[in-house]
Amino acid sequence: MMLHTLPKRFSALVFALALAACATTSSPTGAGGTRSEPAPRGEAMAVAANPHAVEAALEILRAGGSAVDAAIAAEMVLGLVEPQSSGLGGGGFLLFYDGRTEQMTGYDGREWAPAGATPEMFLDARGRPMSFLDAQASGRSTGVPLLIPMLKLAHEDHGRLPWARLFEPAIRLADNGFEISPRMARMIAGAGERGRLRADFQARAYLFDREGAPLPAGTLLRNVAYANTLRAIAEQGPAAMTQGPIADSIVAAARRNPRGGTLTLADLQAAQPRRLEPICGAYRVYRVCTLGSPTSGNAVLSILGLYERARPQPGGANNPDDWAAFLWASRLAYADRDHYMADDQFVPVPTQELYAPTYLDSRAAEINLARAPGNVGAGQPAGFELYERWGRDDSDDNGTTHLSIIDAWGNAASMTATIESAFGSQRMASGFFLNNELTDFAFEPTLNGRPLANAAAPNKRPRSSMSPVIITDRDGELQMVIGSPGGSSIIGYVARTTIGILDWNMPVQDAINLSNITARFSPANLEPARLPAGVGEELTRRGWEFRDVTGLEESGIHAIRVRPNGFEGGADPRREGIVGRIPSTAQAAATTPPAR
Repeated sequence: MMLHTLPKRFSALVFALALAACATTSSPTGAGGTRSEPAPRGEAMAVAANPHAVEAALEILRAGGSAVDAAIAAEMVLGLVEPQSSGLGGGGFLLFYDGRTEQMTGYDGREWAPAGATPEMFLDARGRPMSFLDAQASGRSTGVPLLIPMLKLAHEDHGRLPWARLFEPAIRLADNGFEISPRMARMIAGAGERGRLRADFQARAYLFDREGAPLPAGTLLRNVAYANTLRAIAEQGPAAMTQGPIADSIVAAARRNPRGGTLTLADLQAAQPRRLEPICGAYRVYRVCTLGSPTSGNAVLSILGLYERARPQPGGANNPDDWAAFLWASRLAYADRDHYMADDQFVPVPTQELYAPTYLDSRAAEINLARAPGNVGAGQPAGFELYERWGRDDSDDNGTTHLSIIDAWGNAASMTATIESAFGSQRMASGFFLNNELTDFAFEPTLNGRPLANAAAPNKRPRSSMSPVIITDRDGELQMVIGSPGGSSIIGYVARTTIGILDWNMPVQDAINLSNITARFSPANLEPARLPAGVGEELTRRGWEFRDVTGLEESGIHAIRVRPNGFEGGADPRREGIVGRIPSTAQAAATTPPAR
């Protein structure tokens, strides 16, 4: 969906005049504070995975809220209408761009393992890895939820409206009810077939009828417990989830048998979010910024850097060489990511070394566009002496949500949030689902006698694939906000769409619609019908092998590009997202018919 507006320089002038007239600064106001100046009437845009969430973001933006304010309101709604993907019981990562200073700040809300976690926590009585479904639908899989503390920290830094105001759209919707969307209905039915979701009495009462049948699309669903939880958080902040009845319900659900976990109130109170310094890499004339450990944003930077070296002059989406370069770059970057990345608070991690220019030069020398690679192993970054200590970890994750927002001040938020698998651990507490993020740890502490960097440990964060991205030009001026859900495939989704927009000069929506092709392993995942004619056949001739994943892709790529004449947004048709826009004062005036 292309949305054209007035030139950015004109919008920037509107911002500057409005801010100068109010004679204010952009320093944080503190928890629950408000800024005295009215919102400048610049353009604003929000893209998220559900229309209700986009409308909540727009409501907050119209009220003078910042990009962070809008992100919080949207996520509270997503936790209600898309509970299979994210919510209060999970975590996430947020990247913020300040339109005045052109500086970025990262926020880490990744869940912590409880103090009782051990490297063997997902082994059965015989010392063998549990099945993923058993591990998922268990209390052992639940890490300390840190979404709300992370959002509170970001709000203290960049919020403009009172904290409690941001919860009003979700509270109204939870009280009044919403219609179950087709995708949510499919996810309920799929989880119900596997039997685990019905095992939780709260989930069964909420998502199934009296006979145990999954609720169909179109059913009006109310969640009074969720509304009450939001009211408590609006009043008490993160403390509502670390002490009192909500905290007690979280602990009780996580510790309940069978396969109860070790989560305690002390764990809820000990875990804290943190600010993260973004990691940034040069890409052509752009500066691409994301987040590092414990997430894998550096793999996105690696793919882009390797692709640029293999295709200094790209030909476009119809050129098989461009796709071959992307596939090669993906295989190399994923091999490094799988081998090295983990929580750098616990193990040495070469986050910057894996996308350093000299290292990418050496890895790019392995690329041969005329043929597919054989076995692809991890490289050895310069100065990283622990190469032989880590075995490769091929563990995976599933499901997340992503939203991209630019506010009227030119600030931007790129946020990816998750509870890991569909409906997380399949256990509800106080109206929301608990995460199963700890299944993102390696199930076995060693592989072929070699320790794994991503083995579980007390208070450790599991490795993540979430990669919220904000792109500027080399002068720091905002160019694009992008991200996606989709487990380990997030890395490929974000990199491939970025290449489509910036290198292949595709409209944002067309680039999102293009085939997802994820080459973490061989065969690579592919949506054949979305690939340009002839490209797949040529890649196959060169030795690439593919698995048709049509209808199975879980991307939810949501992007906003800053064009000379305004914002251009796109929402992934594989989910239910939309683009929402608030025009600037000048845009609104230009489209208003003259008075008669």
